[in-house]
Amino acid sequence: MSKKNLSILISILFIGAIFIAPVIPVLSITNRKAPNQKVYSIGGFKNGFIISYTHSVNKGRVKDYYTVNKDFSLLCDKSVFVSYGAGIPEPQDFPYAVFSVTSEGYTITNIKRNVKKLTMAIGIIANHAITIPKSKNAVSNSQTDFSDSKEYFFTDFFEPQTSIILQIKRVSLIKYLTSEKI
Repeated sequence: MSKKNLSILISILFIGAIFIAPVIPVLSITNRKAPNQKVYSIGGFKNGFIISYTHSVNKGRVKDYYTVNKDFSLLCDKSVFVSYGAGIPEPQDFPYAVFSVTSEGYTITNIKRNVKKLTMAIGIIANHAITIPKSKNAVSNSQTDFSDSKEYFFTDFFEPQTSIILQIKRVSLIKYLTSEKI
């Protein structure tokens, strides 16, 4: 094989590998029972995300703030709710957590809840949503103004009562380009 043909072959293999190798880190939101139904977000990986929903008991809106750790686990370090009562975590449920009242509402910070993946069911009344901040570190710096961010309702992508999994994955360029994105 000539050097020219070898160079062409190596170039083709390299370009092919770029398209099929899982190298792009994304927040993957997947239907647990139908794994081909998924949504990807590079912003969710880079900037963190906020899960919001209407609490089933006190009917107030709750926001849980997540960032991504170096090992790709998800860290919930802040929760904000508008009404305090049944079903809302107590400060003592989380060692070192700080409970306060802010302009956002009742806030628990320093929760330090780490999960490899977050499994949740899309509620009928809860109106589950995800907000992807546009700026890096907005979630970890406790930014409160996300007006430049977009909120997506999970029911725009999945049927109510669908069980979904949120986790960080590496996907190929082909998978990323051919999937739904937020």
